[in-house]
Amino acid sequence: MKIIVLGAGAWGTALAVSASSNPQAQHQVTLWARNSEQASAMSLQRENRRYLPGIFFPPNLHITSQSGSALASLAEQHDVVIVASPMAGLRGLLGELGLLSVPVAWLCKGFEAGIGDCPGLLGHEVQAQVAPGLTAGVLSGPSFAQEVAQGQPTALVAASVHASVRDALVHAFHSPTLRVYANDDVVGVEVGGAVKNVLAIATGLCDGLQLGLNARAALITRGLAEMTRLGLALGARAETFMGLSGLGDLVLTATGDLSRNRRVGLALAQGKTLQQAVNDLGHVAEGVYCARTVVQRAHSLGVEMPIAQSVVDLLDGRVQPAQAVATLMGREPAAEGS
Repeated sequence: MKIIVLGAGAWGTALAVSASSNPQAQHQVTLWARNSEQASAMSLQRENRRYLPGIFFPPNLHITSQSGSALASLAEQHDVVIVASPMAGLRGLLGELGLLSVPVAWLCKGFEAGIGDCPGLLGHEVQAQVAPGLTAGVLSGPSFAQEVAQGQPTALVAASVHASVRDALVHAFHSPTLRVYANDDVVGVEVGGAVKNVLAIATGLCDGLQLGLNARAALITRGLAEMTRLGLALGARAETFMGLSGLGDLVLTATGDLSRNRRVGLALAQGKTLQQAVNDLGHVAEGVYCARTVVQRAHSLGVEMPIAQSVVDLLDGRVQPAQAVATLMGREPAAEGS
């Protein structure tokens, strides 16, 4: 199978390495970098020293860098195309691939930033606007790039309304170390992937303030309730949030030391500014950029998300870390199902 991954960040690189390392499949894998200098360096060094140092590329992983119409032409020569850009880059890349006839899937998790009174969009909503003719979906689930690249056991979800896309993703990435499950609830999978990043900031804050394991468990559980409420309002199925892209991804991102969003919360609890916390990462923490959009979409639908709102207040500098926790604990008593 011929696979191309568009985007040479940590996650795109890890998935390309994983697919090209599968001895049973013998895929032909291409990793595309927008920056030609980065592509040249990776080709020469056989690793991505900027985003995934120490992970060496298999011999059958090809590196390239093309743009414009050449990129669309290159993508058309493959059996499946993976867009591995941050959420902010999804619209542009899908626009370049708009007339593609092969299955396309994106990896980014989050909401696109809103403009004015227009709320931010999930990936499938962006695709419906800029490339409605694509046969597309999303590959998501609890996964740290470092562990996937190292071949540690991982399970993902291939979500699409098109069976052909789900089948292509399973065929491309299912391996002895990477299990891929199919799901047709694209909304649920995308909401889970977006909201868990925001909740991980809150959990990092909780851990950074040393509030204890009881507090962490409560935050994760109530966060899952918020995620589910928003998902249902957007048309998702409840059971999706008890799966890999909901509970699974939330637990990983909220508790794992490799979680960038959790590390933002830890840094804020230590008294660092948001800019300092983001600069220290050297990578994108999607929860920082989509938290406001999550809350905006929730408000527009009449969905209450107090944890997400507290994260936004913290990121915007309206409250200090201890105040954010006090606000949550000071809420009026309510039934658990509410």
